Amino acid sequence: MAMIDALLAELEQESHATRRVLERVPQAHLGWKPHAKSMSLGQLALHVATVPGNVAELASKDTIPEPPVFVQQEAATAAELVPALTASVAKARHHLGGFDDAAMGATWRLMSGGREVMAMPRVAFARAIMLNHWYHHRGQLMVYLRLLDVPVPSVYGPSADENPFAAMAGGAR
Repeated sequence: MAMIDALLAELEQESHATRRVLERVPQAHLGWKPHAKSMSLGQLALHVATVPGNVAELASKDTIPEPPVFVQQEAATAAELVPALTASVAKARHHLGGFDDAAMGATWRLMSGGREVMAMPRVAFARAIMLNHWYHHRGQLMVYLRLLDVPVPSVYGPSADENPFAAMAGGAR
């Protein structure tokens, strides 16, 4: 299996769990922040929805001449989150889907003022920023939901609110 095939398979699998989390975001609390320094719920949720496509677009280039300016918009509605995720996953597949192992192993660079500030194999950038960074913020979003007393979905196993294995265990008696 090619490196990109493994990454995109993981992206697809994780998008289902991310969708379940985004479906729980309450419209009434999009502007809520757990702390003054934190992103709002609407900002964090939209960030979670759009990370894969935005990072894949960066990863598809060999060199980024200057660090992108990150201004996180706030979702206007909770209803836009799942479609934004769907579009983001499609964008990630578009930007990275045709890369072979040589392209994934090639060095990706971030420059600033003409000097290199980050360099790593493209696959490492995609793993660290497109996927691991995404999981970090999805976990953060789940904490926001808990703080708002919104039932937290199962992601890798049971949450305090949802146990996907309970139905299977009950039916296996």
